[in-house]
Amino acid sequence: MPQSHMSQSQRNQRIVQDAWKAFAGHDADQISAVLTEDAEWLAPPGNATAVALDGPSHMVGKKAIVRFLAEDFTRFFVRDVAVTFHGFYADGDRVIVEETMTATLANGNHYANDYCFVFELRDGLIHRVREYMDTARGHRMVFGELPAQ
Repeated sequence: MPQSHMSQSQRNQRIVQDAWKAFAGHDADQISAVLTEDAEWLAPPGNATAVALDGPSHMVGKKAIVRFLAEDFTRFFVRDVAVTFHGFYADGDRVIVEETMTATLANGNHYANDYCFVFELRDGLIHRVREYMDTARGHRMVFGELPAQ
């Protein structure tokens, strides 16, 4: 469909799909190009990735997000990273993405978890990402079974 015939929601959905390709390529310049300077990425507090990397669950600013996606991500999810998209839904400046990610972790464990992302766009760029996942499942795959309480 030509750009001129696309709705704003469809254009925003395309922006997020293209951004996802940039994220998957781990190229800092390509990732940087899709984010606002003051972008934020909010993941659940204490999620296993943030704990294992000793990093924040709420990244503020383009530089922090780029560093995570271009460098830290590949030190943690070391190989066989695959994302299966279940849906992209757009309404105005918000795009919702449902997906499952699988990978082999740095510790050799297999990782598989379901995610829902809410992307908020501003002027054609990603301004805010809210990430939702099964944090308990993530912890089990990263750190092993939790001892019974």
